[in-house]
Amino acid sequence: MKVLVLAGPESSGKSWLSGEIQAHFGGELVGEYVRHFIDEQQRDTCYADIPAIARGQLAWEDTARARQPELLILDTHLLSNMLWSQVLFGACPAWLEAALLARRYDLHLLLSPHGVPWVGDGQRCQPQLAQRQAFFEHSRRWLQQHQQALHIVDGDWPRRRAVVLAAVQALLDGKPAACPTEC
Repeated sequence: MKVLVLAGPESSGKSWLSGEIQAHFGGELVGEYVRHFIDEQQRDTCYADIPAIARGQLAWEDTARARQPELLILDTHLLSNMLWSQVLFGACPAWLEAALLARRYDLHLLLSPHGVPWVGDGQRCQPQLAQRQAFFEHSRRWLQQHQQALHIVDGDWPRRRAVVLAAVQALLDGKPAACPTEC
């Protein structure tokens, strides 16, 4: 099983590209639990919600991992929960990072906010490019610091799709598709 994660700021194409990957390669797609949580709760999140959101994301991921698909596509993972907790509340439960580091991920596709417009959807809260760029940089630094395989994706929608599909094909072919710094 190859485990692929789409990471990066909001409105950079994670959900759309996850669907494109699944349509092209098959595999199992795990969505973003926090969206489900917000829809279910019908309110904004608070710091006390972070553990429940993280456990929900992990439960969805674990359920999919148990099925052992050839390709597991994660629209997000705990890195997003950690960084959003810091951005929104200035703190993060310590166990999230340990839980994230205890898992194996074969490749992170880190999506840049550059080249595509921000689109509000009622749950997004970073319309300024500088905010999304800061989130991207925090993601990149964490992935590099923890020696996680990553491939940076930028450009317009057609370029993103082409780059992502090529990176996933290389992953499935067992070729190195990741780089520790910008690609």
